[in-house]
Amino acid sequence: MTQILTGTPVVGGVAHGPALSPGRRPDHSAEALGAGVEISEDQRPEEVARFTAAAGVVAARLRERASQNTGVAAEVLAATAGLAEDRGWIGAASALIARGASAPSAAVAATEQFAAVFTKLGGLMAERVTDLNDVRDRVLAELLGLPEPGVPTPEVPSILLADDLAPADTAGLDPTTTIALVTRLGGPTSHTAIIARQLGIPCVVAVSGLVGIDAGTAILVDGTTGEIAVDPDDTAARARVEEYRRHAARIAGWSGPGRTGDGVEVAILAHVADGSSARAATDHPVEGVGLFRTELAFLERADEPSVDEQACIYREVLDAFDGRKVVIRTLDAGSDKPLRFVTHPDEANPALGVRGDRIALAHPEIRARQLDAIARAAQEADAQPWVMAPMIASPAEAAAFAAQVRERGLVAGVMIEVPAAAILAPAILAEVDFVSIGTNDLTQYTMAADRMSAELASLTDPWQPAVLHLVATVARAGRDQGKPVGVCGEAAADPHLACVLVGLGVTSLSSAPVAAPAVGAQLGAVTLATCENAAAAALAATDPATARAAAAAVLDSGADTDSDEVRLAASR
Repeated sequence: MTQILTGTPVVGGVAHGPALSPGRRPDHSAEALGAGVEISEDQRPEEVARFTAAAGVVAARLRERASQNTGVAAEVLAATAGLAEDRGWIGAASALIARGASAPSAAVAATEQFAAVFTKLGGLMAERVTDLNDVRDRVLAELLGLPEPGVPTPEVPSILLADDLAPADTAGLDPTTTIALVTRLGGPTSHTAIIARQLGIPCVVAVSGLVGIDAGTAILVDGTTGEIAVDPDDTAARARVEEYRRHAARIAGWSGPGRTGDGVEVAILAHVADGSSARAATDHPVEGVGLFRTELAFLERADEPSVDEQACIYREVLDAFDGRKVVIRTLDAGSDKPLRFVTHPDEANPALGVRGDRIALAHPEIRARQLDAIARAAQEADAQPWVMAPMIASPAEAAAFAAQVRERGLVAGVMIEVPAAAILAPAILAEVDFVSIGTNDLTQYTMAADRMSAELASLTDPWQPAVLHLVATVARAGRDQGKPVGVCGEAAADPHLACVLVGLGVTSLSSAPVAAPAVGAQLGAVTLATCENAAAAALAATDPATARAAAAAVLDSGADTDSDEVRLAASR
């Protein structure tokens, strides 16, 4: 009999294929690691060197993969490479070796120490436990002479089932052979989910019951509903996939620009992280850049990039979208993305600590040089980018940032990621020219829920009515003051949620470029009034599942009617 499992839907779509499991990880048993054998005192320096060299090899491999990727994949791979060479982790392992432990057993013990600390800290730091365990296993494989662990290359298009996936695994996936992702852990804004969206493959997280499903078992995944069918009827499954393919083919023909069926303009924009990802984004029907993450130029460097270096990077993105809108987010470091050239405070909860705008408060010279570089790139490209600061929590912070941006002739805005900023949106918008809502962090902070926790995945669902009410507050303030309000979280990649956001008053949507056709086509099939009705239905709900279903009912019932209205209007 077909077994039905459910989880949190992350990336829409339907896929059918055999189950694929990640490759086996190194054996952590005491016997395999040589935990019972004490390293002689004269051999310990050599054992420390062996461990350090293995960590360096792993870091180099991850950096090489980062250089071959773009966008979020490159960013998270670079950050994971930093974990492999983290001084604290290497120091802890070296201290254990100095007391007689073997390099493999020291790697495991040091990881357990750090994983316990990260888990206790929660938030974004807890999210790094998966990454740290992945680094541990890669170092172990290097030390033990084993094949590098990770996801095998399937011989036929397959559906990857796993407890969780590290960035090094997800970033290297081929969407033509790995056609869907299903994980037992993780949340809707985890790295796995974000990279799945970048790849454009169905993804469902927080699915219980995956244990015991054998490799090769037929699986049907519905990334829109979060339903997983184990060993489904083959004919019915193929029919579901074929129906989705016809739907996807219709969507693929959408070429923009973004507007509702009755002609209300909504800018469909892209997330980028560097010149390469910006050039790749131009292959999709996007109208500009809604979020240029600038962290990639700063991560894993021993020194701060110069103004000249930064200006060259920013110029590449401006040139790729010559004459079109480009929104640049200033450095969003700290927490899980520490800077090697800055001394970070020892924080009990880094996710609520010195990150984003707060780094600039402690090191104003870093922001000043970044703004100088953006201004130089803008002048050379004859462009006027929009510039926004992350993690703004008060009108005073917004005003201080806006003054610095306007001094350089640029358009000033801020991110709304903190509930306090959403509540005080009227006062913050009075200080800036625009705002952009980061729904990933806004959801996490509003619901007080770690976005990586499978147990709390329903709380970190962007369909949470509490989050939608905050979005509505910000959008209302923007409408009252005649200023743009965008959304640059992954919520903007969900076609139905995108319509709800527009119905709330959002004027632009930015996400992974691959999501643009589905979002644009859905908007084009309904009128603004239908979007507003869907938004009202979602706001009236008390949980995300009900909000999602209520909005879908309005949008699906209004799509055909709206399309008829549009055709009638066009014939007049």
